[in-house]
Amino acid sequence: MKTTVHLTVNSTPYQAEIDTRTLLVDFLRDHLNLTGTHIGCLTGNCGACTVIMDGLTVKSCTVLAADAEGSNVMTIEGLPPQGEEKLHPLQQSFVDHHALQCGYCTPGMVLSAYKLLQEHPNPDETTIRHNIAGNLCRCTGYQPIVEAIQAAAGK
Repeated sequence: MKTTVHLTVNSTPYQAEIDTRTLLVDFLRDHLNLTGTHIGCLTGNCGACTVIMDGLTVKSCTVLAADAEGSNVMTIEGLPPQGEEKLHPLQQSFVDHHALQCGYCTPGMVLSAYKLLQEHPNPDETTIRHNIAGNLCRCTGYQPIVEAIQAAAGK
């Protein structure tokens, strides 16, 4: 069964006819070619597919694209200012603090950290660790990630 979905992704409005079973992560990757949102576990456990939808971090593998009707979604591609080639300061902090290795978790981790810093501009280590707990990283041991978030917060 098909349906038409209207949503705004990274400040750009989109309309598409999709299968009603299409997951938001698949819509972003396959229909909009925004491949920065990664597919990991497809169960919502790893956080690789984290996006910001209507101001909340969500795991896009657990949301049907049809259920995102009318929503405003930000992916990792929408984080740097429109039209700028440079990285967002949070992304640069991840680079500077070696907070990524294989990079698979990085888009979801960065978006989770971005949302955290919007809500808590000066988080302590416990708050950071609590807020990134839904994003799994198998490479870094999390310490460089915490340090990158602290540096981006100006700590």
